[in-house]
Amino acid sequence: MKITRFLAVLFIAFYFSTGIFAQKEGIDFEKFDEYSAKSMKEWKIPGMAVAVVQGDSIVFAKGYGIREFGKSGKVNTKTLFSVASNTKSFTAAALSQLVDEGKINWDDKVIDYLPWFRMYNNYVTGEMTIRDLLCHRSGLKTFSGDLLWYETNYSQDEVIKRARFLKPEYGFRSHFGYSNIMFSVAGRIIPEVTNETWQQYIKTHFFTPLGMESSLLTVKNIKDKKNAAIPHHIAEGKNPLPLKYMQWDNVAPAAAIISNVEDMSKWLILQMNDGVYKGDTILSKKQIYEMHSAQTPDNMNPGWAKYFPGKHFNSYGLGWALFEYKGLKVVNHGGGADGMISQTMFVPEKKFGIVVLTNSINYLPTALMYYILDDYIGEPDNDWSAFFLKVKKYVDNLDKQDAEKAEKERNKNTKPALELKDYCGTYGGDLYGKAEVKLENGHLVLDFLPSDVLIGDLSHWQYETFKIKLRNSPTLPEGTVNFIIGADGKVEELKVNIPNPDFDFTEPEFKKISK
Repeated sequence: MKITRFLAVLFIAFYFSTGIFAQKEGIDFEKFDEYSAKSMKEWKIPGMAVAVVQGDSIVFAKGYGIREFGKSGKVNTKTLFSVASNTKSFTAAALSQLVDEGKINWDDKVIDYLPWFRMYNNYVTGEMTIRDLLCHRSGLKTFSGDLLWYETNYSQDEVIKRARFLKPEYGFRSHFGYSNIMFSVAGRIIPEVTNETWQQYIKTHFFTPLGMESSLLTVKNIKDKKNAAIPHHIAEGKNPLPLKYMQWDNVAPAAAIISNVEDMSKWLILQMNDGVYKGDTILSKKQIYEMHSAQTPDNMNPGWAKYFPGKHFNSYGLGWALFEYKGLKVVNHGGGADGMISQTMFVPEKKFGIVVLTNSINYLPTALMYYILDDYIGEPDNDWSAFFLKVKKYVDNLDKQDAEKAEKERNKNTKPALELKDYCGTYGGDLYGKAEVKLENGHLVLDFLPSDVLIGDLSHWQYETFKIKLRNSPTLPEGTVNFIIGADGKVEELKVNIPNPDFDFTEPEFKKISK
């Protein structure tokens, strides 16, 4: 569709139970519709919703597929999905309002509002600003410390306090490192300044004035909603497996929002129109510009960049990712939860954007973002879905090769140095807390005690290393648990490594504290 003509024509909206279409002269929505439906089937996604916005209107919106595999409920434009990290732009926007009100400044020190806040380095603790929190330049590596909040019983404050034990990967302000916990810190400043919880503030200042009536701020309320998509895990050669929603209240300012394409479209319309929605100024033009401006460079991998000849720069603003594509400034963000992927994107100067919500882990939202960008520019269509399917196949093949290589190189003729019962006991660390190793039916089990669901079955791999597979987390791959034996011949420590592209599970080191 030639979206460049949108400003020259008048649209007529038709409302259906499964979609909203705006038919325009010369605009071929059927092509985009067919491509979206075809691509969803190629990715074996159970359900998806898509919306395109232009100016101050939704010009295309439709639901595809089903809310839950094996059931008949269809996705429509009001179906709820976890938008995960798309929450971050709301937290940044809330703080921008407080900047305009003179209650805070972007470059205020965090400890001026949260005196108990600490980082691993005392200098960083004292110098960390609100701006630093929102643009991922704390010095922590990407996803550092996510195991602290991932399905744990720790409160938001407890997660933040334990982050002081996270060792930095980079120099302060020297490198991009995506941090959910730092965004939680940013959101925690809001109640200190306003006497409103983060949830109350977001609802009062954004959901209500924008008419985002369906959107939720906690997963606790999803059980009452009939029109909600269910997360899924899709393993190779198997049917989609429905999952439960994750409990993310302890990192809410980074990832808690659950919404639909109609509501999220209103959010994009606000952002594209310099903070104005239906004549009401909700965000100032000055702060919109600040949030949409590059704050931290995020260098493109040369090997990856060759597939995007029209993409020249990556950076991060305040709650938004930014890049330049074929002469267009693109503001966007992705969101990933267990069993759900989302994407929002808009081009500020052209006032057009897209929202894609899905209920499985896949790259299609990103593919549709590039598809619509190319379509807008009027260049020949690239089959981005096919490209990202090849990327997935390539990555899956690398993982398979790594697993085969590890299997070939491991020493199968070793056995644990100790009796299994001698590995049992309670282990503890400053960062994560306690974990318990116990015997069940002749094999070891590792129970992450701050969580009610993170329990892993261990099987011997080689020497003092055991494979671990988490029982209740099918989206996570197998990892390893390495036991360290001291000079006295007894276990004194264990280290956990669960590789995962979305969360970091490599931090914890547990010292043995009891038998």
